[in-house]
Amino acid sequence: MTSFALRATCAVVALAASLAVQAQDAASYPIKPVTLVVPTAAGGGTDTIARMFADVLGKALKQPFIIDNRPGANGLLGAENVLGAPADGYRLLFTYTAAMVVNPVLLKKPPFDPLKDFAPVAQIGRGGNIMMVRKDLPVSNLKEFVDYAKARPGKLNYCSWGAGSGGHLTMEVLMKQAGLTMTHVPYKGSMPCNQDLVGGQVDANWSDVSTSIPLVQAGRVKALVSSTPTRLPQLPDVPTLNEAGYPFTTYSWYGVFAPGKTPPAIVAKLNEAIQTALKDPVVAKRMLELNFTDLPLATPEQFKATVAKDLQDWTALIKSIGLTLD
Repeated sequence: MTSFALRATCAVVALAASLAVQAQDAASYPIKPVTLVVPTAAGGGTDTIARMFADVLGKALKQPFIIDNRPGANGLLGAENVLGAPADGYRLLFTYTAAMVVNPVLLKKPPFDPLKDFAPVAQIGRGGNIMMVRKDLPVSNLKEFVDYAKARPGKLNYCSWGAGSGGHLTMEVLMKQAGLTMTHVPYKGSMPCNQDLVGGQVDANWSDVSTSIPLVQAGRVKALVSSTPTRLPQLPDVPTLNEAGYPFTTYSWYGVFAPGKTPPAIVAKLNEAIQTALKDPVVAKRMLELNFTDLPLATPEQFKATVAKDLQDWTALIKSIGLTLD
């Protein structure tokens, strides 16, 4: 046997052995608790849904899924924590659109490439955002708000769950199209942002449907418009941006990611468990109660394609407003 043939044979044997070990690891996975990193503060929409799925996955895979909240920098702190973890499926990221596809576009020096440095596992729910204002602001629709803000340039403020978040960017696009000037106040999560809106410390915000709708229905804030393509069934009197004369939509998804070199068999096992959970009537009912009506059942490959398309779409949107972050 030639030296080349010997090297080739050894390479094939090594690859086969590696694949066999990965298959064995996946078959027994998980054999210890799994950490689910959530890049927002406890109590917000992302955290609420993450905790529900941690419980569901723990029961399905017979090991605890432990929540580790790491808020800050619009999800970057949590993402970087998982990015540096071993690619063995025991530290995962439960995150959202802006953290994974907006940051890489918005930042001058993005710390990761979501398609190369992470392995998309599963998409969990998709929904839009709602623009809310404090209940004592003397406006009842978007036109009145625009007129009110134009008469007070720079005097109104709005909060978001972080610089570069979906709420931040949606408001920036609206301000660009409407010719408004307002001050952005970034928070570490939607919960404290919404609390200060209810308390009157800020004038307006865009927030995800899961945390917005209960506040609107309780009369603690006023909803002016949604970023969804069609009106929300829970708030049929709230128009969309398109209906209000601003032709754009934005939406957010939740999803689970693993470090990029995680064995595909482990990714597939996690995806199967999540898809099974999404088909469960109890989970589906709870997601509906949290105001998520769109529950896409996506394979890891389909979710990766969604991430790739969203990168393209957000790149175009961010370029249209000329926004960058250091």
